[in-house]
Amino acid sequence: MGSESEAMAEQNSMEALAKLEHRQTLILHRISNLELKYLPNLDSPPSSVPSDGADDDTVARLSAILRTNAVNDFSFKRVPSDYYDWALEARRDVLDAASIDHLCKSIVLVNTQAPSHVVDCSDRNNSKYYIVVVQYTAKFNAEAVKSFLYSLNDGKIAKKKFNLRLAPEETSAKLTGYEHNGVTCIGMKTDIPNGKRRMIKVSSLRGEWKGDPT
Repeated sequence: MGSESEAMAEQNSMEALAKLEHRQTLILHRISNLELKYLPNLDSPPSSVPSDGADDDTVARLSAILRTNAVNDFSFKRVPSDYYDWALEARRDVLDAASIDHLCKSIVLVNTQAPSHVVDCSDRNNSKYYIVVVQYTAKFNAEAVKSFLYSLNDGKIAKKKFNLRLAPEETSAKLTGYEHNGVTCIGMKTDIPNGKRRMIKVSSLRGEWKGDPT
């Protein structure tokens, strides 16, 4: 009898916790909507956005790049500064993304085992730096990237010569031209070889939201 009561109490506690989490997500969503009312709207097209700031210049520049490459269906979202403290569900809601699986980030990697003569991105198959787009719901797998680069070079470069690590923040900023939490593989200062994780299935993810509050 005692064990049944304990099990029921535990179930009630779990249900109460789930309701609380749901309520907190709704509250976060409402707060973000209120904040966004007092922030400039950066939805495309950029022609309707004032061009008197660095952010607006970035929007205009990236919009031009996208349209030049026949990408016409896109938008920019301005989010509060604490965006990265939110749960993924709250980020999905404020971005109007289809699911949390659509939320992605761009990270710059450095090959710490590259030979001394490999110092830049001139050789795309054996570059000093790579930029990778990763889903927030996925775990970055450095070994998978190592294997990919090994096969890309037809096994001519030993696997031990590939050791991909997150590049220092200042290096990332210098190469991309973007600050921390604002990195995108579009319109970078340096033409860094770009690879999306193969687990991102574009066919099943119609649209991709970068988690960059720019």
